[in-house]
Amino acid sequence: MGGLQLGLALLNVTDMFQKRSFFKQFQYLLLQVFLVGMAAGSVRTVLPVIAESEYHLMNNSLVLITALVVAFGLFKALSNIIAGLVSDTIGRKKVLLTGWILGIPAPVILLFSDSWSGVVICLIFLGINQGLTWSMTQSAKMDIVQHNRRGQAMGLNEFSGYLGVAVAGVATAYMAELFEPRFSLFLFMLLMVMLGLVLAMTTIHDVTLIDKFENGAGESSNQLTKAVGNAGGQTMLAKIYYVSWHNKSLMALCQAGLVEKFVDSLIWIFYPIYLFQNGLTLPEIGWVVGCYGVVWGGGQLFSGWISDHVGRWLPIVSGMFICAFGVILNLFNDGLVWWSMCSVITGGGMALLYPNLSAAVADLASSEMRSSALGIYRFWRDLGYMIAAILFGLTAVIFNDITSSFVLVFAAMCLSALILIIYLDVAPNRRLA
Repeated sequence: MGGLQLGLALLNVTDMFQKRSFFKQFQYLLLQVFLVGMAAGSVRTVLPVIAESEYHLMNNSLVLITALVVAFGLFKALSNIIAGLVSDTIGRKKVLLTGWILGIPAPVILLFSDSWSGVVICLIFLGINQGLTWSMTQSAKMDIVQHNRRGQAMGLNEFSGYLGVAVAGVATAYMAELFEPRFSLFLFMLLMVMLGLVLAMTTIHDVTLIDKFENGAGESSNQLTKAVGNAGGQTMLAKIYYVSWHNKSLMALCQAGLVEKFVDSLIWIFYPIYLFQNGLTLPEIGWVVGCYGVVWGGGQLFSGWISDHVGRWLPIVSGMFICAFGVILNLFNDGLVWWSMCSVITGGGMALLYPNLSAAVADLASSEMRSSALGIYRFWRDLGYMIAAILFGLTAVIFNDITSSFVLVFAAMCLSALILIIYLDVAPNRRLA
């Protein structure tokens, strides 16, 4: 933890907390989300490539491969919304522990199942694990940071998580080359889940929300609570309605979160297959995909801080367009260097938009409603996995070419950015620092 403390000190985060004593808790939460990312990233590089050799799927069984992301996205989305709503009542730690416990069956099922349906069930448990645990690392950080440092805190959270995803993708690619692929994935995933559970039990505690630090956040910080109250009380459906539709800024953020998951779904489902079909080896694929994850994660060290000073609007909208062009450029040339460059561009766009979408939602929610609002946003965001996978499967069948999915993602991201331009108002766009 000494190296982490030094790194955070250099990033000037030691003064961002409501209480100085929260600094160590913030470090533990960063470690938690890193392990969540490692567990989730363990299946991203290797599993699509070994689908034929290990599970006897034919090369044209792209629809079955997309079933992985449909299952993962649906159950992660449902877990997000449940985690957000429930944790406002029972606390963050209980939900975090539940998420780790429900992640234990995933590697066991993956090891002992010889059918693709077993792999899908594994991804269901992994989706539940990530939905519950990652949501709580976000909410817990928002509990303990000053309101004008939420962007930086969210950036650090997502950096840590997606650094874990990237490291796991490269590590499991090499492990699969050296050892039996399924056993490698089992061992790696189980180690991450058990380590996360033990550390959550011993290092994480719930923090009481302190309303006085909401002063200066502006009238918008309370509008969610007021509007939900006017809609008929603090009911689950009233909260979902307000965040999903009634408030047009939040609606725009939710749809943007949903569509940006098209990019991540493409990188997960078809990108390794596309690269493999074009002659790259598993370690090379791991590095190309890893470039996306590392730039995405590393860029968030700065993009959240930037949005605290210039507003959320510019990083979010520009990130959507950069991502779109990073994806479509893959089709204009080939080679390890070209595809790595495309991954860097795409990851840079994701770094700009990703933490700031969540931070913008947190800006609009008061303390007692923040976890619910973030959970509802994350529900729509991760539902994007399922919708993207279905659309990718359909386009692959219709056009018999996985490159059609690259064009689909490009068009969807540009359209989503236009919706943000129209509906995202000044509330999450103001300068907070």
